[in-house]
Amino acid sequence: MTLATVPASLNLIAKETPLIDVRAPVEFIQGGLPGAVNLPLMVDDERHHVGIAYKQQGQQAAIGLGERLVSGKTKQARVAAWQAYVVSHPEAIIYCFRGGLRSQIAQQWLAESGISRPRIDGGWKALRQRLCQRIDEASNQPMLVVAGLTGCAKTMLINQLSNGIDLEAFANHKGSAFGRQPEEPTTQINFEHALAKRLIGLSGKLVIEDESRQIGNANIPLPFWQAMQRAPRIRIEMPLDWRLEQLRRDYIEALGRNYIARYGQQEGWQRMQRQLANALERLAKRLGNARLQRLQRLQAMAFGAHARGNIQAHEAWLAPLLTEYYDPLYRYHLEKNRDSRPMQLHVGDWESCLEAAKQWST
Repeated sequence: MTLATVPASLNLIAKETPLIDVRAPVEFIQGGLPGAVNLPLMVDDERHHVGIAYKQQGQQAAIGLGERLVSGKTKQARVAAWQAYVVSHPEAIIYCFRGGLRSQIAQQWLAESGISRPRIDGGWKALRQRLCQRIDEASNQPMLVVAGLTGCAKTMLINQLSNGIDLEAFANHKGSAFGRQPEEPTTQINFEHALAKRLIGLSGKLVIEDESRQIGNANIPLPFWQAMQRAPRIRIEMPLDWRLEQLRRDYIEALGRNYIARYGQQEGWQRMQRQLANALERLAKRLGNARLQRLQRLQAMAFGAHARGNIQAHEAWLAPLLTEYYDPLYRYHLEKNRDSRPMQLHVGDWESCLEAAKQWST
């Protein structure tokens, strides 16, 4: 029986082709391909025992063990899961780590059930190489970096642009000590894959928010980040009241909605409160004990007022956090890197910076 293959092409990702990842769940959690669903040939424990057999007794012994572990009703259930997915996604393509034995077995079992679907030649590894290559290529494209103090809505500006790159969205993290979301931060592999997917359709100029290299659990790939450091900048400058309102929307209102949607009203509220309290605690060394205790008191009072419907009370701890910590830290780095910092194309309010970014992009 001839089992068809397709090249490991970025077109599969660009077209959002449905993909069946037959690797074990532990592999998929570390990083799948964009658009993939994990319907494994072997679960983690089965894969572990087959791997031991392969190392100790060779390939044939490992295959034999795999056939015994995944047989009967277990095999029927695995095939049924693939069948159901292909019925609802007729264009689905199969892959395993290298496009080898596991995806071939899945293909064959599906074919025996009357369904013929190809696998990716070279599998996950080959397509990941092409995704990483796309990121490296993008480091040579023209870039504009959007900078500004905390709360200047840099991400919102980025998302107004057709060539904007929202790195925080790919990391599922807002970048600061307070930036964790209810869901787990993205793994390094999935971050890179999401970035590469976004870059596939962008061959010209790119607009990116000023970021540290690490965002949550993910590091921006080094060549791309180095290109960001060299890129010209625009800097948003907005008054404190405007920034506080933006922070309240992003870090209190939106975060609260996300937690409540995930965990329910009471538990979601408690989890959000713990997260923001823990974020303050992580800044203890930099804030100093006296300032930390003052901000903790203000934060606790704000949550009490919030429970009574006064969400604006959070500005009482957000304002000193900005003016006494984040703003001086940002200005210190600006001054420290004054001689080496890249060209600054524009400084102005949010609207003028949006217009400057649009003009630069044309």
